[in-house]
Amino acid sequence: MLMQSRLVVLAAALLLPTGAAYAQQGAKKNAAPPAAQPAPAPTQQQAEGAPAQQPGWIARCSSVSRDAPLECAMEQNAVLTKTGQTVVLINIRIAPDTRTPMALLQLPLGLNIPVGAKLQVDEGRTVDLQIQTCENRGCYASTPIAPDLVAALKSGKQLKVSFQNMAKETIAIPMPLNDFAAAYDKIK
Repeated sequence: MLMQSRLVVLAAALLLPTGAAYAQQGAKKNAAPPAAQPAPAPTQQQAEGAPAQQPGWIARCSSVSRDAPLECAMEQNAVLTKTGQTVVLINIRIAPDTRTPMALLQLPLGLNIPVGAKLQVDEGRTVDLQIQTCENRGCYASTPIAPDLVAALKSGKQLKVSFQNMAKETIAIPMPLNDFAAAYDKIK
């Protein structure tokens, strides 16, 4: 648990320098800039820069008109508590034409793009994702979700999203799966 906390604190500290200008755009003018150097041991101030505890998987359905079919998706979001910057956003929807679940990940800027991103449920196998594009809000990867991964997500305890920063340091963001199955049942 301590190692995981240090990883999250390290992840937050490593992300802040690369996205500081973007993160400060929405911050108050008198707010202090985020610290660029992590301290050897986690402190209260560093914990405030760590990804916030996520509220859980949220399912939403909408339609472009009354006559159009309902399209549903679920998402989980990890943001830095101090700046509100998104670290990882995962959106899962069922493609209307193929009925295949699709995942879209939004990751922060400043990534080692050729390495891509990885998904891992608990201690299971990792799924490699290719970063497809980046824009001012972040970088994106998209992939169909295989039935075995859906089953692992439904029964798992934690999804780990990992990627590398420009210094080639691996950053792993844990995302709880305790309410994944209930949200997935709402969108399928």
